Amino acid sequence: MSKFGKLLMVLGVALLAFYGAARIHEFLLYRVSMHQFESLKSQTANPNPTTTKAVSPATLAAPAPSFFAWSKQRITQYEDSLAVHLAPPLAVLRIPRVNIEAPVLEGTDDLTLNRGLGRIAGTARFRDTGNIGIAGHRDGFFRELKDIKLGDRIEVETGQGTSTYIVDHLQVVKPTDVQVLQPAPTSTLTLVTCYPFYFVGTAPRRFVVHAKLVSDVSSDKAAI
Repeated sequence: MSKFGKLLMVLGVALLAFYGAARIHEFLLYRVSMHQFESLKSQTANPNPTTTKAVSPATLAAPAPSFFAWSKQRITQYEDSLAVHLAPPLAVLRIPRVNIEAPVLEGTDDLTLNRGLGRIAGTARFRDTGNIGIAGHRDGFFRELKDIKLGDRIEVETGQGTSTYIVDHLQVVKPTDVQVLQPAPTSTLTLVTCYPFYFVGTAPRRFVVHAKLVSDVSSDKAAI
């Protein structure tokens, strides 16, 4: 084998080792927020371990987020955010068809949105009637919203159970068009991120996903 061939082989092995280490690191980072949520749900569903059947942590198992489509800056900011203690997630949001699965935290400051998704202040709270607003970065957890379609299923899991929503409206609005977050008489979900998804710099628009509640299963019912 030529020296050049040997060099390519060594380089290939080094790249495989680097990729493997990166995937392990990625998994450990993501599990920080997910583990907090699992612990919180277990405490809520099982306040008295001697008399109540515990909820299996397997029901909350989630893969590490794929950083493939994330910007390098967002990955760095996500990793940096893990050095700061935040309150446990309120919920976990899943959109199966576009492979989105992320913890939902309280608030939409930079630190919070670097760690996960954020419930927008002033909107309804989880499992309450009204319009729940959730924000996320277009170059991070909400990158795959670019592929969402009408009829897609969105699942929101809290310590009290899982609510399922169906996407019924998509729109692009100006940042000042806050009416998309106005209260609603029924249970709805509104996801908001910047737009266009691959715009360089501060994005001039907002991409908004509206969904309506179609199923609400409590932990007690799910355990029966």
